[in-house]
Amino acid sequence: MAAIIQGIGAATALTSANSLDTKKSFFSNSRRSLSVGAERKGRTFVVRSDGRLSYGLNGRGGRAEQLITNAVAAKEDTAAASTSSKPGHELLLFEALREGLEEEMDRDPAVCVMGEDVGHYGGSYKVTKGLAPKYGDLRVLDTPIAENSFTGMGIGAAMTGLRPVIEGMNMGFLLLAFNQISNNCGMLHYTSGGQFKIPVVIRGPGGVGRQLGAEHSQRLESYFQSIPGIQMVACSTPYNAKGLMKAAIRSDNPVILFEHVLLYNLKERIPDEEYVLNLEEAEMVRPGEHVTILTYSRMRYHVMQAAKTLVNKGYDPEVIDIRSLKPFDLHTIGNSVKKTHRVLIVEECMRTGGIGASLTAAITENFHDYLDAPIICLSSQDVPTPYAGTLENWTVVQPAQIVTAVEQLCQ
Repeated sequence: MAAIIQGIGAATALTSANSLDTKKSFFSNSRRSLSVGAERKGRTFVVRSDGRLSYGLNGRGGRAEQLITNAVAAKEDTAAASTSSKPGHELLLFEALREGLEEEMDRDPAVCVMGEDVGHYGGSYKVTKGLAPKYGDLRVLDTPIAENSFTGMGIGAAMTGLRPVIEGMNMGFLLLAFNQISNNCGMLHYTSGGQFKIPVVIRGPGGVGRQLGAEHSQRLESYFQSIPGIQMVACSTPYNAKGLMKAAIRSDNPVILFEHVLLYNLKERIPDEEYVLNLEEAEMVRPGEHVTILTYSRMRYHVMQAAKTLVNKGYDPEVIDIRSLKPFDLHTIGNSVKKTHRVLIVEECMRTGGIGASLTAAITENFHDYLDAPIICLSSQDVPTPYAGTLENWTVVQPAQIVTAVEQLCQ
């Protein structure tokens, strides 16, 4: 703990303490109720990696079956095999994140966790459940509702040799810590002349959820991508969630790990043996010949739902989950573009200044001569996310739009 306290001043000296006074205690209850709303509304649901949905009653009936589309990971549709016959063990995505975090805490005593309700409450989405009793309050630190302060504390702790994992209860709340993330986290290695490393992980839920309203449906990829010195990754399956979590913790660079609020209950069988993924590598989800579809996070499942329709129409799309939002894996992306000569980008981020815009620029700059058609980018509308469920769906890309875009590209 002494090491943590020692680093506070280093990363928060530029931050005014006045922002602490503007937050009232009732925010704790309101944030918690919004964060666990998925547990209180309607039915609980599990989406398996083979695309099947499982339901369980949770209070009043709801519309959970509409929230996450079926996943298809193979080029051809095959009968769903029994997962019990496969090696490994089944985990929900939030459990995979916890398993990766716990393995790294066992492996390296310098790894610690801090954030609101991460301790004995177990985190808003239970990613840190059970860690506080095992590792104690000094390694799993409950903080006040003061994102600028505990983010700065985590960055200062990283400067002294620790490897903090900072949880934002909701990605939208991390806007309060933007100064610490941009001016301190991303730049201290450079401004110190290489004297300090900042091996910190900043993670938390974001994206358009289940009627969480505009302020709790933020997609901050576009905000953070312009910060020098920061890596960004987005998980989309239990397998890559665990592998990216472990890789991010071991990295000497600051890493922001984006998790989608609607994917925490995605279930998949993952290996029993240890594995660590490459933070800068995209994933080939479905090989194809006619068009390259680049996507990430929740939109991966919208794309794979559309892929089934496209196959039935005679198209052969190649689907890549880019995973690394900064830097892009231009090797994997470029090889695909050279093969298909057509590109469709599907994202949940805002259209203006989003990941899709940066990806379009990168592809145009590096692979323009291989393109037979203009790049199409499907993004969320540049509007605050409505609370009404019907309107909320209208603001994000739907599978039917993906099908139409591919048909247009392949004409």
